[in-house]
Amino acid sequence: MLRERAGAPELMLELPDGARVRDALESEPLAALADGIPLVMAVNREYADGEQVLDAGDELALIPPVSGGSTAAAPWVRVSEEPLSLDALAARVRDPRAGALVTFSGVTREVARLEYEAYAEMAEERMRAIAGEAVETHGLCAAAVEHRVGHVALSEPSVIVAVSAPHRGEAFAGAREIIDRVKAEAPIWKKEIEGGEERWVRGSSPPR
Repeated sequence: MLRERAGAPELMLELPDGARVRDALESEPLAALADGIPLVMAVNREYADGEQVLDAGDELALIPPVSGGSTAAAPWVRVSEEPLSLDALAARVRDPRAGALVTFSGVTREVARLEYEAYAEMAEERMRAIAGEAVETHGLCAAAVEHRVGHVALSEPSVIVAVSAPHRGEAFAGAREIIDRVKAEAPIWKKEIEGGEERWVRGSSPPR
């Protein structure tokens, strides 16, 4: 399907120094080519995640589910200062096998803004493990989760989750497990900011 969409078996990409696999996936034309297809990635014939840095001349392979193998794509996770898009995250988990797609958005309430800090590398690793375990436990087709850091204004999302599954029960259960465990286990800290006053939210701690 990817070859048919691209009209060629290979494409050359121009990316800035330090670009990662996820940067390549978000660039044109790959973003359009991979839309709606569950994928895993490989760099120079070794499986890779979205954070792997690409060097000049690297071969990035986009691999759909293998016939006879696992049909669940590697979970998409990200910690980012950029605003979060629930529609974009939902697009990452769409799957022709899925009869249900469930999303969750946790938004800032009651205060002017929240400020999040994270040990980003560890947080993404933990989020990826949590989402992967939910895929296995609930038989999900795909799962994705993103958490924002920095300032998050009133009513804006700070964390979003999307999952797809053959049936709604599994989808709801998988999404609930992911958000509950991310809040409990990922090294991410929250501070409330209101009227010039700042305070760390009870139950969380500033990074040491």
